[in-house]
Amino acid sequence: MTPACHQSVSREDIEKVVQVLLSNNLTQGEEIPKFESAISSYTNSNYCVAVNSGTSALHLACLALGLSQDGELWTSPISFVASANCGLYCGAHVDFVDIDPDTANISVEALERKLREEGPPDILVAVHFTGSPCDMVKIYGLAQQYGFKIIEDACHALGAEYRGAKVGSCYYSDMTVFSFHPVKTITTGEGGAITTNNNEWAERLRLLRSHGITREDQQNPWEYQQLGLGHNYRMTDFQAALGRTQLIKVDEFVNYRNYLVHAYREALIHEPLQFIQGFPKYSKSAAHLCIICVEQEKRTNVFNYLRSKNVGVNVHYMPIYWHPYYQALGFQKGLCPNAEHYYNRCLTLPVTPKLSLGDQDYIIKCVKESLQNDHSNYSGKGI
Repeated sequence: MTPACHQSVSREDIEKVVQVLLSNNLTQGEEIPKFESAISSYTNSNYCVAVNSGTSALHLACLALGLSQDGELWTSPISFVASANCGLYCGAHVDFVDIDPDTANISVEALERKLREEGPPDILVAVHFTGSPCDMVKIYGLAQQYGFKIIEDACHALGAEYRGAKVGSCYYSDMTVFSFHPVKTITTGEGGAITTNNNEWAERLRLLRSHGITREDQQNPWEYQQLGLGHNYRMTDFQAALGRTQLIKVDEFVNYRNYLVHAYREALIHEPLQFIQGFPKYSKSAAHLCIICVEQEKRTNVFNYLRSKNVGVNVHYMPIYWHPYYQALGFQKGLCPNAEHYYNRCLTLPVTPKLSLGDQDYIIKCVKESLQNDHSNYSGKGI
């Protein structure tokens, strides 16, 4: 089965991890700050705090920005559940903003309408779905007007660029969150990071990731103090070492992913699809996913046919508020019509650094075969 997403780990990556495994420090050593410095340098951000997952990064970002039980967080419904769960972890209320049907990112128009009608949340989590950045200039303008904080959920988007700047620079946000899960642009096994340009928030993030404990400014070298209620969200040194060697290749990975997505688009643009992924003109995508949409009635057959041909097609994502847990909180279907229309039709094609051009040609052939009896309703739309 050709997987939809998969890591690419080299001999050099393995050797670096082994070096750390044979050293004296498997955790809380020198590799963590080196990896953080490398991420800051790559994204042109002032500070980076590495943690043990993208989910932990989202949680800590919310805590550092002061989200509490009286607060409110909005995000896109088309994302992994962590984009919303981070608000619930803080005891806050969570709500959703519908997507733009041409990008599958959060709709600026829907956001502005919701702000006018309901007033601002404390935090907006702007998800860069598929690795393609949201229109952050417009979102930042609304944040300045209405007074809310912005966390960029860039778990798909390490290596992406927005208006010439790397995602993670935080030019138009307060913090940016990355994931290094094996399916992401680079991997540390599990892992994540937060970038910010605010020193106070960076210090709070560091405190919160390690139990709320500090050893600084103590009278004796054995002393430490807990200053707040933190968590054990630390990354290990061998994970950070893997991340550093992977980061060297991030642009190579992103460029190849973009090549694959463009090749899919060129090969399938005239097929009977309702949507095929493209790219916003104002950005460079990290091309984490390649999305096509077919008629709702055809999707199951197309999915099953491709799986029968060992093509690891997948679906990303069911609207978060459709999950039973969120339904039990009172969310109902119909809340975000664009998101629901998208979900009922979407399919994800394999895009990985290890996907050969020959394998992609085979996948394209199989997609065309799966669509051969479906020649209606192609809109020609794409990002």
